[in-house]
Amino acid sequence: MKSPTISVIVSTYNQPDWLYKTLLGYQYQRFDSFEIIIADDGSDHRTKSVIEQFKTQTTIPIIHVWHEDRGFQKTTILNKAILASNTDYLIFTDGDCIPRRDFVAVHHQKRTLHYFLSGGYFKLPKTISDLITEQDIKTQACFDPKWLLNLGLKKTFKLHKLCSKGIKEKLLNKYTVTKATWNGMNSSAWKKDIMAVNGFDTRMQYGGEDRELGERLVNNKIKGLQIRYSAICVHLFHLRAYKNEAMIIANKNIRARTKKEKIIKTPYGIETLKGAVKL
Repeated sequence: MKSPTISVIVSTYNQPDWLYKTLLGYQYQRFDSFEIIIADDGSDHRTKSVIEQFKTQTTIPIIHVWHEDRGFQKTTILNKAILASNTDYLIFTDGDCIPRRDFVAVHHQKRTLHYFLSGGYFKLPKTISDLITEQDIKTQACFDPKWLLNLGLKKTFKLHKLCSKGIKEKLLNKYTVTKATWNGMNSSAWKKDIMAVNGFDTRMQYGGEDRELGERLVNNKIKGLQIRYSAICVHLFHLRAYKNEAMIIANKNIRARTKKEKIIKTPYGIETLKGAVKL
């Protein structure tokens, strides 16, 4: 087997059914020179079982990075996953986002020195999330607007994310009002650029923790490229029980300081974790 050229870092926490559907999306990728690093923020045995099952049906190298459940520590487990990666280019996504079959290929083709790539997602309601089968992922039906509309999805402009090609795709990427920010469910960068800013700030919990990394990359002259109409994933429905106002306010304060002081390297990042990776 050839060595992978890209690492896909997939964050997860106690969503084994969604994780399995997400992993199936990677099973059917056109580009095959990648490894998967599962950044597991303390899930129970069900997630490990899903990962072990998937390993038996794929040739994709899978690395499961886990730590004990001590509340929302996504930034910490992502930093551990970065340390466990074996390539020089990293894609970051979530374990509830099924990638279209060209997802990894798009990130690979569009990677550019001194830039990070900023993708988005197409959010699905719970009814459709539950209905998606392996066959729907294999045939790519779950990315077909007609298939989704037949299942009751409301028709909106956002459907263009799923069906834009060629000139239309380029124009929508260029003129979208959404800025090219770091989005945790669909972004990628050179590993050396992530290491230069010391990875994710481990003080941060839910609410802008991904964006803050992107803001430090920008402070370090690494700009964002918009690929929200090129690198496509569908986001499966879930609630966010871990969300609370106190952590959001704390994160806003950290981000405000990052912007005001143009901070590049957090002192609360990867360097504090070296030697602490548990596989």
